Amino acid sequence: MAVSHLMMKINIFFLFYVTLFQLLINPALSLPLCTDSNAPHTPKTPLAFCNYNGSSCCDSNDDSNIQKQFESMNVSQPACAPVLKSILCSRCDPFSAELFTIRTAARQVPVLCNSTVSSRNNFCETVWDTCQNVSITNSPFSTSLQGQSKLSDIWQSRSDFCNVIGGASVNESVCFDGEKVSINISTNSTKSTPTSMCLEKIANGSYLDMVAHTDGSSRAFFSNQKGQIWLAMIPEVGSGRGLDLDESNPFLDLTDQVHFDIQFGLMSIALHPNFAQNGRFFASFNCDRTQTPSCAGRCACNSDLNCDPSKLAPDSAAQPCQYQSVVAEYTANTTASSRASVISTASPVEVRRIFTMGLPFTSHHAGQILFGPDDGYLYFMMGDGGGGDPYNFAQNKKSLLGKIMRFDVDNIPSESEITRLGLWGNYSIPRDNPYNEDKDLQPEIWALGLQNPWRCSFDSDRPSYFMCGDVGKNEYEEVDIITKKGNYGWRIYEGTTIYTPENSPGGNTSTGSINPIFPVMGYEHSDVNKNEGSAAITGGLFYRSTTDPCLYGSYLYGDLYARYMWAGVETPENSGNFTTSNITFSCAKDSPVPCDLVPGSELPALGYVFSFGQDNNKDVYLLTSSGVYRIVPPSRCGYTCAYESRTVGSTPAPTSPSGSGAHMLKGSCKSLLLLLLLFIGLSY
Repeated sequence: MAVSHLMMKINIFFLFYVTLFQLLINPALSLPLCTDSNAPHTPKTPLAFCNYNGSSCCDSNDDSNIQKQFESMNVSQPACAPVLKSILCSRCDPFSAELFTIRTAARQVPVLCNSTVSSRNNFCETVWDTCQNVSITNSPFSTSLQGQSKLSDIWQSRSDFCNVIGGASVNESVCFDGEKVSINISTNSTKSTPTSMCLEKIANGSYLDMVAHTDGSSRAFFSNQKGQIWLAMIPEVGSGRGLDLDESNPFLDLTDQVHFDIQFGLMSIALHPNFAQNGRFFASFNCDRTQTPSCAGRCACNSDLNCDPSKLAPDSAAQPCQYQSVVAEYTANTTASSRASVISTASPVEVRRIFTMGLPFTSHHAGQILFGPDDGYLYFMMGDGGGGDPYNFAQNKKSLLGKIMRFDVDNIPSESEITRLGLWGNYSIPRDNPYNEDKDLQPEIWALGLQNPWRCSFDSDRPSYFMCGDVGKNEYEEVDIITKKGNYGWRIYEGTTIYTPENSPGGNTSTGSINPIFPVMGYEHSDVNKNEGSAAITGGLFYRSTTDPCLYGSYLYGDLYARYMWAGVETPENSGNFTTSNITFSCAKDSPVPCDLVPGSELPALGYVFSFGQDNNKDVYLLTSSGVYRIVPPSRCGYTCAYESRTVGSTPAPTSPSGSGAHMLKGSCKSLLLLLLLFIGLSY
């Protein structure tokens, strides 16, 4: 014990002098310190509620208390709830001592970034705008008010609120902007075009979708096309371990309800934003009305569209609308004493049927579901039905085919109201859906003119960037930025080229009658294979991990057939102008699960790339027919990245004007004081 204690002191002294040297050469450096003046630590048990599982100022008991505090606030408003959660969880931040101290006084909430220079860093205004009129029980913003209160009950205006709660969002103080505070990390800030991507294989199973657990932990849900869903533990990058997933013990098994075939199956899963508290879980799948009694939705080809399903020819031996698209809600097996954050199974009995619609043809039905990170509404991607969209469904504002829909699943109307409104299931219509501006639109529609949106994502740093890969027909695969009421041109355009349908019993839409939004990225079929039908895009996401800092900020996407990947870089930022490059990719030789290669090449044998996924550390995954792959540091594949040597691990977004977690203190005096406190806290 004495030797061990001596070694610990030696390590502490070494850390002290190394850090002191760093301060002398970099006086702007701020140091991690908890509110109890102790150093941050790695929790022995992963935190189930707060996303601080690396260096943290919380243990599992602190985490549980924060969760109880959050639940006692009784905030159900979908946009405000995650904002308040992030504020409560900031007490676990490694820099919490600075976040919760201003002018030497302790605070109940952290200093919120309040900048007049950059709206990207003005988290204080975001909190006010999102939560000002939300009732909060035992609000942490005011210890003097008991019971329920609103921010607007305490402060008269946003400026009053931010003058008290906010702090400078410049390089002179640490402040909280909704994300874990991170020190300066070098990334591809010059926006140079990435050239390579290194992968490691962590599992052999074939999965179609991946969703990170909402509790911020290292867990994620994986689903396959057959209809099974698993809750898995993701290993740390560089640990040498594979995905911890027990295929014999699924979280939820829907194989009895799902029609599984080449074009059909369990297409997507989504967790309610408050899943860790309420256990609400959603699945999008296909059913066969000849096999399942509950598979009884209205046909998408109907009299409202002057479409008669009895006149449609059978497609692949299936009758029109025999197969249907379903969105259903399920619940985790919780009890009064156990929350969804610690539950490992769900009930296969539907809580409610959100949506059911018959499909006139057997292809192009997309099926992805996503919750909007800002609004908490459920987005549902739907293809045009296939066959070149002969009935022009994608442009028909009364059809839900070829559209992106947006539902409110927190406010469920009565059965009589659903019937009166002509809804397709148990949901309500968000008040700001575009039908309020265009009465010709079905109220469910958010965007239109899509062919088969295959894999969409919200940028984790900029949620307004809602990206979708849209599968092409004869020539072009595209990536679109989805906006409210946006019309993406299909079936008038394929990409930017006029499309001429082979037949059009449903009529045509003139080019002059719409204002199409053209793709921001994409590729020609001839770029990957000259054979018609041998290209199909798999939409990806913006890379926001620093595991590979040279990829940071680029949008990644690929071709289904797994021989080509692209990275799109936006310059200047927020311009919508992207430069794309085909990137080389390979598999690390020390991959936890050995990678097979395509015969005669150095390419990993991915098979088909079904989807991209992202965990709570913002690391990115490829879900393929041959297994699960993760992007890892480029040096593991022999690639060179000028920024890699200055990056530590897989951390949140870098501290920079374009994606700051916080702004660091300038000046050495306060940093030296923190270092001294850190040393004292560590050495006794």
